[in-house]
Amino acid sequence: MRLTIVGGGGFRVPLIYRALAAGPFAGLVRELVLYDVDAGRLAAIEAVLASLALQDPPGPGPRVRAVSALSEALEGADMVFAAIRPGGTAGRIADERIALDLGLLGQETTGAGGISYALRSIPPMLALAADMRSRCPGAWLLNFTNPAGIVTEALVPVLGQRVIGICDSAGGLVHRAARAAGAALPEGRLDGVGYYGLNHLGWLYRLQSEGRDALPELLADPAALAEFEEGRLFPPALLAGLGCLPNEYLFYYYETERALAGMRGAGLTRGESIARQQAELYPRLAAAGPQAFALWEAARRSREEGYLAEARGAGEHRDETDLAGGGYERVALAAMRALSGGGPADLILNTVNTLPGPDGNADGNTTGSPAPAIPGLPADAVVEIPCRVTTDGAVPLPQDPPGPAQLGLMRRVKDVERLVVEAVTTGSRDAALAAFARHPLVDSEVLAGKLLAGYEAAFPGLGHLWRGRP
Repeated sequence: MRLTIVGGGGFRVPLIYRALAAGPFAGLVRELVLYDVDAGRLAAIEAVLASLALQDPPGPGPRVRAVSALSEALEGADMVFAAIRPGGTAGRIADERIALDLGLLGQETTGAGGISYALRSIPPMLALAADMRSRCPGAWLLNFTNPAGIVTEALVPVLGQRVIGICDSAGGLVHRAARAAGAALPEGRLDGVGYYGLNHLGWLYRLQSEGRDALPELLADPAALAEFEEGRLFPPALLAGLGCLPNEYLFYYYETERALAGMRGAGLTRGESIARQQAELYPRLAAAGPQAFALWEAARRSREEGYLAEARGAGEHRDETDLAGGGYERVALAAMRALSGGGPADLILNTVNTLPGPDGNADGNTTGSPAPAIPGLPADAVVEIPCRVTTDGAVPLPQDPPGPAQLGLMRRVKDVERLVVEAVTTGSRDAALAAFARHPLVDSEVLAGKLLAGYEAAFPGLGHLWRGRP
């Protein structure tokens, strides 16, 4: 199999190579093609992979080929991973700072910053999807480009079920909660797991193990909750009232003031911290020779330690299992293996909210309107949900109806996501304004206008999306 990574100079690419070199995914890919618009970043990651191939373990992985033309990268691809960041880390800094300067939460995927990021990410991802249709029409696109849910929603009209959004946050929550509850989940199955949501906005509401739901007992056990990150993030009274475990990104919704205080107190935003690290790191990686992997690994652990730092108190550190890495690449490679005939796998993925029809395919319902897998959300909306993945794609598993509060928040954020897609695909500035104003972490037409003006000044390309249109 030939795997192409668009955004091949990305910091996390070595995690994918490492997983392909040893363990259950070894031998799955014969050739790894890396494409990136930044030649310096691509050279640095090539150096890390060459260094990693010398390690024992993992030892040599697939053959690596770096290319400078997207057309060459896509020709003959069986699978495409996309992880691009239009505007680079400087863009992330602007996404965060413009919101923070207006007294709003500044985060790259959530709230105002996420909307800005999506407005920049969707156009090149649509171009990629169009190129795939002509150059590798049989390939699957596994999308890591953030905000993953909105971007995947924009790509479905072009690629249909052949695009799947990847995030490890929801799956990580399931496994951390199961470990804390002492619950044994069947290998590769999620039949007993109840989870509904959008990307970075979901809830674990059932954790069935050996004939019983282990979640209520876990929620009532402060000591067990203290064993994992999501259990520590939220006040016990909130968890008791919800009766479920929120995804870690719901910290920004439930604990907004605390998150803002943490961001302001940090001095540097997350983007500024990463930009400072990478400006110094990438040139060193390219020149480090056999030591490149060790240098990268030290930087990776430091970067992981800073993840969601605004949610932790002084002296509180992330769990070692979280620092070890191996999250999102395992999700992507498990999906890739199942899609390519390696046997079915159950994974939490971003895909269309449609239950299978009579022929077993998610888009095959021929008897009336398609049924939604998450009741209350549109059947054609992209959601984050447990799926069974086979060579036919990712088919959602049916979920219970969400509670009124959860459903109301999901509907509102889904409205925002669709307004963002509309803004890009129709060139409507009014839709972009409405997206900012409608988001619950903005909730103001006045602030929406200031946000959009700020982002247009920071990213002149945004103006070209709706030049001459309202």
